Amino acid sequence: MTRVLVLLTLLVAGVSAAETPVAVRRLALLVGVNDGGPERVRLRYATTDARAFAKVLGELGGVEAADQVLLLDTGRAGLMEGFARVRGMIESARTSGAHRVEVLLYYSGHSDDEALLLQGERVDYGELRRALASLPADVRIAVLDSCASGAFARRKGGSPRPAFLVDVGSQVKGHAILTSSSADEASQESDRVGGSFFTHHLISGLRGAADVTRDGRVTLNEAYQFAFHETLARTERTQGGPQHPAYDMELAGTGDLVMTDLRATSAGLVLTQELEGRFFVRDEAGGLVVELLKVPGRPTELGLAPGRYQVRRELNGAVSEANFLLAEGQRTPVTPGEFASVLSEATVSRGGEVLGGPSDAPVAQVQARGVGGRKRVPFNLGLVPGVSVNAAAAGGLPVENQVALGVMNDGAALAGGVALALVSNAYSEEARGLQAAVGVNAVGAGLRGLQMAVGVNAATGEVDGLQMAAGVNVATGEVDGLQMAAGVNVAGGDVLGLQATALVNMARRDFQGLQASAGGNWVGGGMTGLQAAAGFNRAERVNGLQLAVLNVSGDVTGAQVGVINVGKVVNGAQVGVINVAEEVRGVPLGLLTFEEKGQLHLEIWSSDIQLTNVAVKFSGQYVYTTLVAGMGPDDRLDRFSYGLGLGVHLPLGSRFWLDLDAVVNTVHMMKDPFEGQNLLTQGRAMLGFQVARRFAVFAGPTYNTCLAFRPEDHRKLTTLPVRQRSFGRDNTIQYWPGVQLGLRL
Repeated sequence: MTRVLVLLTLLVAGVSAAETPVAVRRLALLVGVNDGGPERVRLRYATTDARAFAKVLGELGGVEAADQVLLLDTGRAGLMEGFARVRGMIESARTSGAHRVEVLLYYSGHSDDEALLLQGERVDYGELRRALASLPADVRIAVLDSCASGAFARRKGGSPRPAFLVDVGSQVKGHAILTSSSADEASQESDRVGGSFFTHHLISGLRGAADVTRDGRVTLNEAYQFAFHETLARTERTQGGPQHPAYDMELAGTGDLVMTDLRATSAGLVLTQELEGRFFVRDEAGGLVVELLKVPGRPTELGLAPGRYQVRRELNGAVSEANFLLAEGQRTPVTPGEFASVLSEATVSRGGEVLGGPSDAPVAQVQARGVGGRKRVPFNLGLVPGVSVNAAAAGGLPVENQVALGVMNDGAALAGGVALALVSNAYSEEARGLQAAVGVNAVGAGLRGLQMAVGVNAATGEVDGLQMAAGVNVATGEVDGLQMAAGVNVAGGDVLGLQATALVNMARRDFQGLQASAGGNWVGGGMTGLQAAAGFNRAERVNGLQLAVLNVSGDVTGAQVGVINVGKVVNGAQVGVINVAEEVRGVPLGLLTFEEKGQLHLEIWSSDIQLTNVAVKFSGQYVYTTLVAGMGPDDRLDRFSYGLGLGVHLPLGSRFWLDLDAVVNTVHMMKDPFEGQNLLTQGRAMLGFQVARRFAVFAGPTYNTCLAFRPEDHRKLTTLPVRQRSFGRDNTIQYWPGVQLGLRL
């Protein structure tokens, strides 16, 4: 899978004891783009990686939230604007007294051996280097996580090497570029780690896994060495093949270039020196935060935010787990005695990659009791919390059920079973299976299976399956499946599947699939697929079709069909009564079309039919609609017409142009303005010459057909020769060639 160039410009300077401390300002530009264009497979975790990197920089890297520019699923213009924003922040930092400015630039998405690929647009590596070099910072570090990203480093002599040693720090100046793969390799992402291999292991290293000196700080050298070896080891058995990270450095100075300081967090987890094996640390939502291989004989400290964590250990084919609550201001030690054995679970990878070994299985079921483990209670009968089989059998220990019945069921996890309740089912950790309740279903972590409720379904974490409710479905993480409700569907992360409701569908990030509602659909990120609503559709970007009374989006690749359509750059069609866009690279079909890069003209002309005619043209670059009206040529001016037309605009060089259109009119008399049953249709060709920017002249032939449905509606419309035919008892038709001459303003 192609994974775009992840640019990460990081610097954190360590000040030696002999140096005088200086004011340091750290800034970061972080970009994640899942969409590489119509010819590229859409990534799942580029935006996730960017958010994860932003989080570790905020917690451990000394980059304040106000000093981070986070761009998700942006295009070429957005990336260039991001550089401009960071450049302005650097200049502001200089004027505010910062003696030293350090910049982090991170980019995750698609690329090839010549350029970044952002939503079908290209940013070549030469331009990228120039943009990076234009940032007036003391140090600039770029990390690229993308296919063939080594080509970017190679332009300055970079090559895949296991590690580099530098002696730089608070006086260092220059740049360093890290890439996730060599120039001819694929960069891969994994459902198991919930991101790309390279970024996942780099972040693990920055959180303390790479701190080989055990001084509480992770240097650039330590982070790269750890990410190199772990990425190579974990990709050797995938379909994409092994990844060899690369680098290019031009740095000079003294001291160690520190990336993260583990003492910056208010909590921490310490793997004591007697522990060994491969460790996986997950947060309360089930996200994989840190992965590392630990050898015995030395402790390893991990910098983490306060909260609940699960630590999984794999050693000699055996798997064990422990749960911990990290408190504010404390470092929590982990010892071998705190782990409880669990059973591994067979799995098939969702991403299609070949994964091997026990480390590629998801969170496993608990087999035995232990400190921090869960006790399996196969059957629970619950009346109210505390009055249940769970409470009697396990006391205060976390409980895992397979079958639960009662008025109110609660426990730690549902392990591939069924929970049926009259009022509520509530599990504080993951649930795999079926939850059904008349009232409320709640899961504290991920859901794998089915939730059915007359009231509310809630999952704090990912949903891989189906949520059905008469009221509300809520998933704070990603949804890979189906949400159906008579009320509201809410997804806090990406959605891959279907949301259907009578009221409102909401997805805070990217959406792939179908949103259907009688009320409205809202997507906070990109929408790929179909949005259909009786009310409104809203998305940041659309790659597909929006169908509603009101459609609003950023860039559109596909179509918007509704009464009112609003977009930015539209590659496709807008079909509606009112269309609004910055630019339409396709066909806008509507009564009124407003395009920032299109045309809006007033035309005045005379023809053989009407002495005076006026039209307003609402035009895209090539397709326009026109509203026309005219007055008759006789002395009394008692005949008038009005109509609507659709045509195409063809530029012919710098000054000449040709408009071709079809116009449908009705003709009326002043004395009976609402009477008359006739239809005047015209095919028109207008050759124009642009005299000035807002003034042109035009002339051309017309071909006219007038159909009268009653004898009294027959009109003499022209002095030119006319052919006439009668059909039926009362109907007549006239047709003739005509001419027109006019001005365009």
